Formats: sequence, structure tokens, C-alpha cells
Amino acid sequence: MAESPEILRYMAVPEFERWFEWSLAVDDQIPFTVLVAGREVGSTRYLSIEPEHRRVEIGATWLVRSQWSTGANVETKLLLLEHAFERWGAMRVEFKTDARNLRTRGSLLALGARFDGVFRKHMLVTAGIRDSAWYSLLDDDWPAVKERLRARLEAHA
Repeated sequence: MAESPEILRYMAVPEFERWFEWSLAVDDQIPFTVLVAGREVGSTRYLSIEPEHRRVEIGATWLVRSQWSTGANVETKLLLLEHAFERWGAMRVEFKTDARNLRTRGSLLALGARFDGVFRKHMLVTAGIRDSAWYSLLDDDWPAVKERLRARLEAHA
């Protein structure tokens, strides 16, 4: 984490130690560690799990800077989306990010997610008042998105 202090800039919990404590205390989410070659390089999770509505959110995602643009995030999203759509039977997967976080917003569009809108003054974070940009993928989108993610992953191989 010392390698990439800016990665928590847009999160509600700005320091790694506090974020880690929060991660362990939250019981309505499913956290994952992102590993590359056996090394811990990030984290992501399922949040807002709503089985009765066949909806889940993927978020609180971060990767150390050395893993940006390496395919690690592409593979992570492929695995999480595959599980959500093909095993859980989700009909909607949601993503939220700080509206100022242009890198993540671009990544979500490249993923194939659709921009749903901005929730103004959605929350307070270290970087100030956060407007949250919402994105989604639907089960109807999944086959094309899966194909795109696999192709992007092969390009990184």
C-alpha cells in the first residue's frame, strides 16, 4: 500500500489500516484479495447483495499502481462477473465511483458497463463531498462483455 498511497483517495476510509479494520468489521459484504503471482496487490468485494432482486454491486476495488494496466483488474472483473451472472443468476451488477475518478469511470466504460447517472452529494470522503457516478451491466449484456474481457485478457498474456 505504501507503493500507491493515492489508491484510497476517493474512498470513504482513507488510510489503509482504517480501511482494513472496516473491511473486517463489515458483515454484509464478500471481500476478496487480488493476487498476482502469489503476491497481494489489491482488493475488491461484492457489496449491496440483493438476491431477492438478483442484483449485486462490485466495488471498493483497488490495485497497487504497479498492477495498473497489466490485466489484473480485467481478470478480477471477469471472475467476479462470471460468478455473479452464471452462478448466482444476477440480472444486474452495479458499480459506483467518485464522479471525479476519471480513470475508474473510463475503465467501467471499457468494461462495457453503462453509465446510469450521478448521485449528487452521495457521501463524504477524504477528497471532499463525493458525487457518485453509477454504472451497471445487465445479464443481457453479459455474453458480449465476457467475450470482450477474455479478448482483453489474452492481449495481456
